Amino acid sequence: MRKLLVITAIAAAWMPLACARVINVADEGIVPGADVTLRLNLLMASIKDEADVTLIFPKGTYEFYPEDAQEIYRRVANHDNSLKRMGFPLFGCKNITIDGGGSTFMFHGRIVPFVVDGADGVTLKNFSIDWARAFHDELRVIESDENGKFAILEADPTRYPQTIERGRLRSIKYDWKDDMSACLVWDPKTRSPIINTQDYATGLSKHTATRAGDNRYRLEANFGKAAPPVGSVLISYGARPTSRLCPAIHLANSKDITVMNVTIYAAGGMGLIAERVENIHVDAMTVTSTQERLISTRADATHFLGCKGQIRVENCLFEHMLDDGINVHGAYVKIVEYLGNNTFLCEISHFQQWGITFAEAGDRVALLSSVNLQPFHQTTVIETRTLNEKRFLVTLADMPQDMPEGALAMENLSWYPDLVFRNNIIRENRARGLLVSTKGKVLIENNIIASQMHGILIEGDNNVWYESGGVEDVTIRNNTFVNVGFDGAERYPLYASPKLTGKQRQGDERYHRNITFANNTIRSFSGSLVFARSVSGLTIEDNSIEFSADYPEVTGFPAIDLSYCDTVSISGNKANGFGRSLIIRPCTHCTNVKIGDNNGFEGN
Repeated sequence: MRKLLVITAIAAAWMPLACARVINVADEGIVPGADVTLRLNLLMASIKDEADVTLIFPKGTYEFYPEDAQEIYRRVANHDNSLKRMGFPLFGCKNITIDGGGSTFMFHGRIVPFVVDGADGVTLKNFSIDWARAFHDELRVIESDENGKFAILEADPTRYPQTIERGRLRSIKYDWKDDMSACLVWDPKTRSPIINTQDYATGLSKHTATRAGDNRYRLEANFGKAAPPVGSVLISYGARPTSRLCPAIHLANSKDITVMNVTIYAAGGMGLIAERVENIHVDAMTVTSTQERLISTRADATHFLGCKGQIRVENCLFEHMLDDGINVHGAYVKIVEYLGNNTFLCEISHFQQWGITFAEAGDRVALLSSVNLQPFHQTTVIETRTLNEKRFLVTLADMPQDMPEGALAMENLSWYPDLVFRNNIIRENRARGLLVSTKGKVLIENNIIASQMHGILIEGDNNVWYESGGVEDVTIRNNTFVNVGFDGAERYPLYASPKLTGKQRQGDERYHRNITFANNTIRSFSGSLVFARSVSGLTIEDNSIEFSADYPEVTGFPAIDLSYCDTVSISGNKANGFGRSLIIRPCTHCTNVKIGDNNGFEGN
């Protein structure tokens, strides 16, 4: 009897492995060198209700075209909502693995490579994503007006074909044309945004274009302080609201997702966007450009909105994006009206957030003042009812006795993840390295960050993107920051402050809590270290900041600039090679500030 029980136990333990099915896609007629879109869509539909399936792709280049792709209306956070065609529609799947075997998935036109929705236990691994024709344009500057009135640009007719219509330069894409609008100047030598990027205008929708030779175009416009210098590259990345239609990977309403050893060379949006997902592991993912292109993704490398559980991002390289490396945050929604019976009419304010799932029954939410971002009541959602993409109703379990005057907002407290961001590189991109606004436990360690703007931005805003919320436990340690802030503005390796408009003000309570910035190495041409406002519990200790001659030295702002902070400790920091003492500005409207020994700093 005992032997029988042992055999039964062993058989039960191995049963999941025995039941798992491995499909070589070649057996289904899916082979490299051909348009596999229809066959793959049919295969995905056939296994939709089957668990524990692995799709194996023999190594090669697989082509995906939009004509035969499945289409559905998709609301994608921080993107443009639309009917979207999909390469890999993974809806309602359980324990599905896509193993590319080192293959390239090459896409053509407006198509979203991967959509994972309502899934559990999906793994994407061992493949690269690219587009035959990128969503942006790279135009080399041949001649430049020092007064900023015109430039002559040259376009590669194969990669970036252009035409002139009604005096405007238009980019010829797969089956549409893009107007020139948002632009950025890039340095082909550093493969990153040009130094002092803000000197050059980024909005060129108003221009006059004429031909100036074969594949050359004279562009008359207001370029700002000067036209882009000769030899630089003008990056044009389209006009809203159609410039963010196609992220490479969209994860939504799912659980336990793994993305491993995936390379993204291009995307008409973000590399990976996740919303309302529990537990995500991103390992050895690369977002980079090809040798023929300077730009990788149109927007962020990775972005996580309203997730929970743990987000782990490890051993990744994110470079050459037109936006941030990673952004982790929740969402505020505007309260339009109280309707009685514990019910509010709410509104999603930013058009690229329309359609997000803000809350569901059982979620904990906070009511807060939009004037000072201070919460005044917490309760539970009883019911939600969607009216349209922009507005919805929320019924709460109970109401506060009193509500403050002025505009109000609501914040979901249930969907905030922990974050581990470890052993990654973010470099040579527009904008910031990391944006973190989550109430979960955050660990950022052993990374290299070399971004155009702030290295790490801990913000939260209730007026532009409505990205919540205040952090409660952030540790930033053993990272290396290299030349952050070369766009020409005042930038910091760590910038922690809520984003307030002129109509908003500081509240009595601090917005952020418990931030530690320790044992980091900073190579800097400006001497900037930390800017913090409205933080309770801030530790800045044992950091080393070294002068870098990679860019012209910038002076005139303090290394450490604090206001409205409580319980602050600054000690053990060392500055080398600047030829001057770095400034610790006296903390205004602060309490319990302790400044210990800091070498090379003034204001100890």
